[in-house]
Amino acid sequence: MDMELYDQIQEAVAAIRGRTDFKPRTGIILGTGLGNLADSVEVAAEISYGDLPHFAQSTVQSHRGRLVFGLLSGHPVVVMAGRLHYYEGWTMQQVTFPVRVLRALGIERIVITNASGGVNPHLQGGDIVVVRDHINLLPENPLRGTNDERLGPRFPDMSKPYDADLRVRALTAAQKHGIRAFEGVYSAMQGPNLETPAEYTMLRHLGSDCTGMSSVPEVLVARHQDMPVLMLSLVTNVAYPPSAIRETSVEDVIATARAAEPNLSLLVQEVLNSFEF
Repeated sequence: MDMELYDQIQEAVAAIRGRTDFKPRTGIILGTGLGNLADSVEVAAEISYGDLPHFAQSTVQSHRGRLVFGLLSGHPVVVMAGRLHYYEGWTMQQVTFPVRVLRALGIERIVITNASGGVNPHLQGGDIVVVRDHINLLPENPLRGTNDERLGPRFPDMSKPYDADLRVRALTAAQKHGIRAFEGVYSAMQGPNLETPAEYTMLRHLGSDCTGMSSVPEVLVARHQDMPVLMLSLVTNVAYPPSAIRETSVEDVIATARAAEPNLSLLVQEVLNSFEF
């Protein structure tokens, strides 16, 4: 019989504790082109996903595939340098398993970053969307199946998916440093292809400000475990109106993300600096 999810989590936690006793307070997931933030961490330990039981392997360009434990601006963090995507072929449970493990390690909140296409015509490449809500258009849900009450409730409420206090901290930091950042709605599509002009138009009409291929599954699992979430989405290409769309490659996305990464990294570190501990 397959091992229960709860037991898999405990096994992964035990494997991590066998490598480090570092106690992180905040978890950070790094999106496409945003992996360099991990280089700012004063490292206490690094563990490859391949060295941990039940962890899937990140296969996407620019995603390193390791957990980095240490201090970021003096704040104890664990960074997922490389996320997992549904389009890679993993199940939603595999995609979100690391979030459950980080929660079991004791993190108090999670910061999720990603690269996205801007479907609000006011957005420009390099802008940061502080996500206040999302539209989930993915074909599967990580909470589907038997629910384990030790992890969270059968029907978790999603009326406040993104923490208001964390959003204020991020927007305040952006204003302080003159960084273009706006609250908005993120929509999640399956990928891996980028959307068509008609799909971008549909997303805009649905109320989306930016769109990507990740993050919402991790949010669902984080909220299932009653964990506050901050999502920062870096706009890497303008996708609306259709006349503004240009052919975009993953190399283009990574290049734009890396050019704007210092601003996003600064926001993350400013949010961490705002906590007393």
